[in-house]
Amino acid sequence: MASNVLFSASKFFNILRSLQHEGNNEPYIFEEVIQILNVNGDRIAAVNMCCGNPPIFICEKAVSKISEPDNKQMTEMPNCADIDFDADSEDAEDDVSMLKTELEPQPLTVMEARQLLSWYTLSQNPNLSAVDNKHPLNPLWVRCDMSDPAGTTWFGAETVCVGNKVSGIKLYSVTCKGSTVDKTSLITLDEFKQEHKKRHHPSSMAVKGNARFNLFGSTVVENTMIESQSSVTVDFKWSHVESILETPPLSSTATLNIKVASGDMRSPVFEMYRELEFLQTLADGLRTGETEWMEPLESMSAVSLTKAYLEEFQSTAKTLQTEKAAESTKLKCETDTPIFNSLLGRGDLDFVEQLWVRMRKSVTSYQDIGDCLKLVLDALRYGDIKPWIHRDSNSSLSKLILQSYHQQIDHVSLTGVTPVHMLLEMGLDKMRKDYINYLIGEQLTTLNHLCYYLSTEVDLQEQVIRLRKLHHLLEIIVTCSTFLGLPYDRLFLLTQSCLQHYKTYPHNEQHEFKLQIKPALISHFYQKEHPVAWGVEVSSGQGLREVRTSLQLTDRPLVDHVIFETDYPNETLNGDSEGPAFFSTMVFCSLINFT
Repeated sequence: MASNVLFSASKFFNILRSLQHEGNNEPYIFEEVIQILNVNGDRIAAVNMCCGNPPIFICEKAVSKISEPDNKQMTEMPNCADIDFDADSEDAEDDVSMLKTELEPQPLTVMEARQLLSWYTLSQNPNLSAVDNKHPLNPLWVRCDMSDPAGTTWFGAETVCVGNKVSGIKLYSVTCKGSTVDKTSLITLDEFKQEHKKRHHPSSMAVKGNARFNLFGSTVVENTMIESQSSVTVDFKWSHVESILETPPLSSTATLNIKVASGDMRSPVFEMYRELEFLQTLADGLRTGETEWMEPLESMSAVSLTKAYLEEFQSTAKTLQTEKAAESTKLKCETDTPIFNSLLGRGDLDFVEQLWVRMRKSVTSYQDIGDCLKLVLDALRYGDIKPWIHRDSNSSLSKLILQSYHQQIDHVSLTGVTPVHMLLEMGLDKMRKDYINYLIGEQLTTLNHLCYYLSTEVDLQEQVIRLRKLHHLLEIIVTCSTFLGLPYDRLFLLTQSCLQHYKTYPHNEQHEFKLQIKPALISHFYQKEHPVAWGVEVSSGQGLREVRTSLQLTDRPLVDHVIFETDYPNETLNGDSEGPAFFSTMVFCSLINFT
């Protein structure tokens, strides 16, 4: 019997070692009923509570698959016998469509999970020569079906190593309860400490609290959830916890988690985003040869707007100073919102920039662009206008304007993609100055730190990519400034962090930026609100011998393979209850020493 167990442990170990060595992320089917995955721990919320985000093995029930008729797609199927393919009804159609829906992960029984953990533990014991365990394995986590009295949803095990030698195993069990609005049914802090003492008999314990609050993101209006792709949450950590669900003290360590998606209509820079979208449309057209034109924002045609703009210069002789003043006044009239004007409005738009403003709101075809630029070039060539431009303007049209000062203009053939190329340059030039105006005007950075984003030495497509990065940075800064009221020193630090990040990484609006702050800066946001997550952890022992017991109360379950019962009616889910409902997750840890 013992030899059979050791053989099974050795077989299981060899499979895990092979998966770990190869770094294979494809599911491996073990004994036809168990699926083994090689993933990062931060993908599993309950696991992340225990050991962070190292590579781990996940064991779960293998799900059978069927092929669709074209044999191009594999679809998971729980039980073919439950579906009547011959039924001529809407229900039958729903059943067939269910086959095309990816299923949630499926748990193993608690007994199956215990067996896998015993094999893992035996295989890591250096005192058993029957198993070739010279290499420590990644942690193993097994989904469980809550079939035991404790309601276990996960079992886990990770090696404890001294150098490269395994000296012990930490075993974890995760138990969960359905959500409740009855705070009196929650475990008390004293009862929680006793749970730890029963398992470990410590001489001393450390108690730490943690909590997360939503500061900005999705909102509920008249019982309807308004989803937002942007979110700002704050994580608190503190010591000396006195009660369950206590408000984090002002002495806590607080970290903002900032994820901002461009295009939110609530954003003060929404108009800037629309301008950038038009710029992206031009860039995509140059890259693919096809353009999906945006709906024009002006009722007049692009050619009519351009003619009217040129007539302003032809009808009145303007000095440089009066021209600047007039453009400054015009800009203030054209900006759409006071907030936008105060953040990014510039009073020094030159001729090319004002032309861009008109054209980006009105052009709907390549022909529009060519016709508008031909009008401008003819006016320059015949000396009808002498427009003022910024000294550091870099677009092709700006260079032609400089030439017109000396009555000599290069011939430009406005055919093919040349007009689009010229308009794209105009927009890039103008928007770069907009970003500089805000970031340097607010003293959040310097031109040296912006060199990467402002470079014109790279091709136009790369210039647009870098401008999108700069816009995402601006969305983040403006969100934290306008909606959270963060002080200058925090905004400066956040700006530097974003600038440094995007020099290395691609544009990604799902990336979460971190920023440490003092809780007092946002106390008015969270002290009267309910947390979306609240936790406490009791630990004892030190170093490799440290063991912990954790409790996490969350507004949604940390486990995705079990359906939980609730003790409140459905309408409380829509915000009608006086207090929030919390799911309860507890993690217990034990230590097995091999030496």
